[in-house]
Amino acid sequence: MVYTVSQLAKLSGVSGRTLRYYDQIGLLKPARVNNAGYRFYGVKEVDLLQQILFFRELEFSLEEIHAIIHQPDFDETEALKSHYEKLQKKRDRLDNIIATVSKTIAAKEGEMDMPNEEKFNAFKEKMIEENEQKYGEEIRKNYGEQTVNKSNSKWRGMSEEDFRAMSQLGEEIFILLEEAVKTKDPASDIAQELAAKHKEWLMYSWTSYSEEAHNGLAEMYVADERFTAYYDKQVKGGAHFLRDAILVYTGKK
Repeated sequence: MVYTVSQLAKLSGVSGRTLRYYDQIGLLKPARVNNAGYRFYGVKEVDLLQQILFFRELEFSLEEIHAIIHQPDFDETEALKSHYEKLQKKRDRLDNIIATVSKTIAAKEGEMDMPNEEKFNAFKEKMIEENEQKYGEEIRKNYGEQTVNKSNSKWRGMSEEDFRAMSQLGEEIFILLEEAVKTKDPASDIAQELAAKHKEWLMYSWTSYSEEAHNGLAEMYVADERFTAYYDKQVKGGAHFLRDAILVYTGKK
């Protein structure tokens, strides 16, 4: 079966404009283009578009999807198995949030009591799962299964007060980072305050602290483009500056 752009758009629910854009960026090329410039897609392209939509549902960026599906050893069957597992986890997270909303409504209407800690359980699980999806492989490789599992357990047991304090501290860190970057000096007082706050923030989820582990995480911020993008999105050059400030803080630099 061969599809034109309009036919594939109707079949998949993806707009023709999006299909043309996918072609332009090399994400999904048509099987062939005739002399009049019309694009035609075959079964292979249909299956690949399905993969792209699965990845998009899991909130992968187009750049990440491109890097994955165009690897020489890309295995569609294994990718589908992975999609299935991750979508089940996503469904479980949504079920937990729905259950939390339902209990909160019941509590507001006086039908039941709801402990404060229970109000945040679903959100904690969501944050843990998002971290696992984005950084789990690298973090487990660098710190080991036991360390990561202990950290996740600490997350789950976090009190409402600590959860809020950690969130507020995270916001404060970005404010400090923006100000510290202006000094262009990772050894400045405000940069070192930033590094100290970063350590404080880590200890809400870390079970123990070591300068070596702090340094390792700081280096990961610049070695892994996803970490770099996360900080640089907030403050231009933020990832490298934070890394340098931490290395000064721990005496490594």
